[in-house]
Amino acid sequence: MAGRPLNATAASLLGFLHEGPKTGWDLVATAQERIGKFWSLTTSQVYRELSAMERDGLIEAGETGPRARKPYALTDDGRRAFADWLERDPGPENIRHPLLLTVAFAEHLPAHRLAEILAHYRAEHERQLAEYEQLLASHVLPDYPAATVEFGIAYERAVLSWLRGMDERIVGAVNAADRNAPT
Repeated sequence: MAGRPLNATAASLLGFLHEGPKTGWDLVATAQERIGKFWSLTTSQVYRELSAMERDGLIEAGETGPRARKPYALTDDGRRAFADWLERDPGPENIRHPLLLTVAFAEHLPAHRLAEILAHYRAEHERQLAEYEQLLASHVLPDYPAATVEFGIAYERAVLSWLRGMDERIVGAVNAADRNAPT
């Protein structure tokens, strides 16, 4: 591959193109559906990567279709670049979790507001857990995609367990504040 090393976003697009030609619009929808819960891609990222990969010879554009959409197909160089990327170590995780940032500074937040925020997150994670469990129960997924859904289930259960611990912490902090309040 000429130019730059393949990044994870570009690699994911090449992975989807193994299934056959797709437009940028198709790739955005596929990414949101299949990896959107654990790897976020924006529309602008997808189109930026498509341009770069076409320039690098990893994909080639087909004839422009309706609404000026072009299907992209893998080239042999694209298949090799994807295989090379897939073989390498994925690298360290990087957790960016907005709730954790709020909790890190929660001493500056009234306990009732923190409890409201946590309740909102709990509802979202309960909904997501139910969605993952329903997906696993109602679809016959190939082994490796099923493994990513199983990870999602384990993650949601871990977050919900952590949230229960946070509830206990808040109750403890409120009780301590009440005991120490002037009478």
